[in-house]
Amino acid sequence: MRVLVVAVSARMLAELAVANGYEVIGLDHFGDVDLRAVADGATAPSSDGLTALADDVDADAVVYGAGFENRPDLVARLAHGRELLGTPPEALASVRDPWALGAAARAAGARAPETRSSAELPRAEPGRWLRKPTRGGGGRGVRRWAGGRLRRSEIVQRFVGGLSCSAVALGDGHRATVLGVTEQLHRRPGFGWMGNVAPARLPEAELAELDGQLRAVCAEVAGRFGVRGAFGVDAIWDGRHAWVLEVNPRPPASLELFGPGCFEGHVRGARGLALPAPGVPAQRCSAVKLVLFAQRDLRAPDPGWWPPGLVRDVPHGGEEIRRGAPVCTLLSGRAGAAEVARLGARLLSALPQAVAPGA
Repeated sequence: MRVLVVAVSARMLAELAVANGYEVIGLDHFGDVDLRAVADGATAPSSDGLTALADDVDADAVVYGAGFENRPDLVARLAHGRELLGTPPEALASVRDPWALGAAARAAGARAPETRSSAELPRAEPGRWLRKPTRGGGGRGVRRWAGGRLRRSEIVQRFVGGLSCSAVALGDGHRATVLGVTEQLHRRPGFGWMGNVAPARLPEAELAELDGQLRAVCAEVAGRFGVRGAFGVDAIWDGRHAWVLEVNPRPPASLELFGPGCFEGHVRGARGLALPAPGVPAQRCSAVKLVLFAQRDLRAPDPGWWPPGLVRDVPHGGEEIRRGAPVCTLLSGRAGAAEVARLGARLLSALPQAVAPGA
């Protein structure tokens, strides 16, 4: 079966699909070395551009990833003439609506932060509110709000302190099974996503309580909104309650932390077939995914420069990478988060010495 994978970065889904025996065509923004090692394809700088490329691809099915959850129009176009392995486009607007999601979270026994539109702004309270785009993702564009007008495409949401976490689940449009709960890593001082640790680093009793609350939320989300395949539920854990922030109704970036069989689980859920039995809360094994971002403009070194076995999303040698753009991803099933972060810092500091910017 030939599967078209379309996402901001297609490498993870392509590798997982190939590991489960699928032939893959991968379209994304980067065309990294390890993506091209497992899948033919092409690149474009925008979701519209990727969709235009997809029009000419012969594939039996399509899976969409990050970058398309806010574009049901493009998802419908991708699915034309192909089997859609994922949440259908008609479900995306509701599951991405913060007020509808808040109602679902409360129905499941969890909590949701107060959310206001640009037409009903609250009194400014420094440090108490976040300004967020309604069609964002990965924490991009999220910042503190202390008053002032918003764009119509923005909301404010009451800030909740605690551990940033995410449940990774499989849905069949009616039910859900949770693969695990991760801790989310962010680029400080902002809120941009940069990785995950599985399981979340919490005391066992807290982890079990968080796991139970998010399992209930995932089940409610799948049944209420008709989510199919792999999806993620982002939340803040305050020590007692899970505050639900967002649903990513497509395979989340942390999916690969749960093994190569996850893609087959995604396919089964998308087709409405039997889901795997819910697992027990994760034990203290450690799996870490960390994206490295360029601290300055640079040119990528030869692919052989990177330490073997640890690096994913490998850029092509000589590729220009601008400050703030992703360089590569570190993926480890053995080292802890602190060790991976230290290695990432060393790699970033060595990059300008490996190939000088502009050389």
